[in-house]
Amino acid sequence: MSALIADTRSIDHHRAEFARDGYTIVRGMADPERVAAMRELVLDHLARAVDPVEYEADVAYPGAPANRDAPGGQTVRRLLQAYDRHPRLADWALDPSVTAMVGALLDSRDLAMTRCHHNCVMTKQPAYSSATGWHQDLRYWSFEQPELVNAWLALGHEHPANGGMQLLPGTHRMVFSADQVDDARFLREDRADNLALLASARTAELAPGDVLFFHAGVFHAAGRNTTDERKLSAVFTYHDAANQPLPGSRSARLPGISIRADRA
Repeated sequence: MSALIADTRSIDHHRAEFARDGYTIVRGMADPERVAAMRELVLDHLARAVDPVEYEADVAYPGAPANRDAPGGQTVRRLLQAYDRHPRLADWALDPSVTAMVGALLDSRDLAMTRCHHNCVMTKQPAYSSATGWHQDLRYWSFEQPELVNAWLALGHEHPANGGMQLLPGTHRMVFSADQVDDARFLREDRADNLALLASARTAELAPGDVLFFHAGVFHAAGRNTTDERKLSAVFTYHDAANQPLPGSRSARLPGISIRADRA
């Protein structure tokens, strides 16, 4: 089943928005039947903790349980290796509508999807979910060029109360000094030169089937889920096929998936 693009804005609009802000949202990209099928699969894998998984206790972010034996220690944060987990997720990752948009944003038809980064279902559980500070995904990724695009599919509604994503527009084009981030390369919120950036934060409010495309260099953050319903998002990362991971790095652990993108 192919994804349907309900968004009526032109590809030129999305490209210009992405170049300026570091992200763009395509509304209604996955149809309700497809979203429901992926949700059903994801909820089953969460209930059974189908490996490989990452637990909230593993990341030690604010709000996370202290360890896996603590209360809430078995709360899953991510279902890893989504592409290899089930054909429903793999088919979405390679859907022509998704790869065509990525190709347009990267100005490339020869793409690759990395299996080393994202390639997961992100969850925010009603209890014991953690908050993620302001960061760039590039902080731990090692490629010849820092040009990668994330495609974040909302499998439910996403908004501030359930930990919806916030972004700092334009930060993918900025250069940051070592003093502006902490040792883990999160943006420091106690510095005057960061306050104007933080004041510019926008929330990406998403409906089921919406896709947030964002540059791996844009700063983004997410709060805890304070509602009584899980938040679920399928996330995959793409790059130009010529932009190779650096040998010996985490980004080179697994071979990528080659893609020939259609024109959007």
